[in-house]
Amino acid sequence: MEGNQSSTTFLLLGFGSSLKLRILLFLLFLLIYVLSVFGNLLVVLLVLVERRLHTSMYFFLLNLSFLEACYTSAILPRMLFSFLTGDRTIFIKGCFTQYYFFGFYAATECYLLAMMSYDRYLAICKPLHYTFLMNGRLCLQLVLISWMCGLLTNTIITSFMLKLTFCGPNEIDHFFCDVYPVVKLSCSNTHLVKLATFILALMGTCPPFLLTLSSYVCILLTVLQFKSKIAHQKVFSTCSSHLIVVTFFYAPLFLVYVIPETEALEELHKTFSIFYTALTPMLNPLIYSLRNREVKEAFFRLARKHSSRIS
Repeated sequence: MEGNQSSTTFLLLGFGSSLKLRILLFLLFLLIYVLSVFGNLLVVLLVLVERRLHTSMYFFLLNLSFLEACYTSAILPRMLFSFLTGDRTIFIKGCFTQYYFFGFYAATECYLLAMMSYDRYLAICKPLHYTFLMNGRLCLQLVLISWMCGLLTNTIITSFMLKLTFCGPNEIDHFFCDVYPVVKLSCSNTHLVKLATFILALMGTCPPFLLTLSSYVCILLTVLQFKSKIAHQKVFSTCSSHLIVVTFFYAPLFLVYVIPETEALEELHKTFSIFYTALTPMLNPLIYSLRNREVKEAFFRLARKHSSRIS
C-alpha cells in the first residue's frame, strides 16, 4: 500500500449503516442541500440583475453566496450518495480532492466575512469617505485576496497530507474527509502535518475573526454616539445579519480546528461539522433575505417581472 496508494480506499463511517436511518438522513440532507444551493444562487441572481443592489455590500454578499453554494456542494452530494446506496467507500484521490475544495472554501469564507465586516465599518464609521475608500477596485482586490488566501492556506495543508502513507485501518470516523480523521489513519509521522494544520488554521481563523470583532466594536462605539433611535435600528438591522452568520460559522470552526482536542470534543466533532458544512450555507440566504429590506424588495420585483412575462 505504501508503494502504490492510488488504489487505497477509505470507509466513511458517517452516522451509521441502518437502512431506516439512512433514508431519514438522505431526505433531511437532500432538503438542506436543495435549500442551500437554491437560496444562495437566488441571492447571486438578485444581486446580478437588480441594479439597486450593485453596491460594495452586495458585491461581497454575491461572493459569499456563490462560495456557500460551492462549499456545501463539496460535501453533501457525496454524503447523499452514501445514504442512498449504502456505499461508504471513497478512493484516496477522491478523499484528498474533497478535503482540498472543502478547506479552500472554508478558509476563503473566513477572510470574506472579515472583508464584509470591514465594509460595514467604513460605511458606518467613515460615511463621508466611504464611497471614495470602498470603490469598485478595492472591492475586487479584497475579494481576490480572500480567495487567494483560502487557496494558499489549504494548498499547503493538502500538500503535507499527500506525503503521508496509509498502511493500516481505513475507517474514517466522519461523514467527509476532514484533515484530522484522515491523518489519524496514517502510518507515517504525522507531527508535521498536524502542526502545520494547527498553525495555518490559527492564522486563517484568528486574524479574520479579530478583524471582524474589532470592526464591530468600532461600529458599536460609533452607534452609541447616535441620538436617533431610527439610526440605531437601521445600523443594527444592517449588521445583525452579518453577526449572526459570523457566529454560526466561527463557533463550531474554532471548536473543531483551533481549540486543543479532548475526548469530549472529539466525539462532538461530527455534530459541530454539520453546522458549518450544511446548516450555515442553508441559513445564510434566509438570514440575509428575511432581515434585509432591499433583498426582499429585489426578490418581489423579480418575481413580478417573471409572472408578468408568463401571463
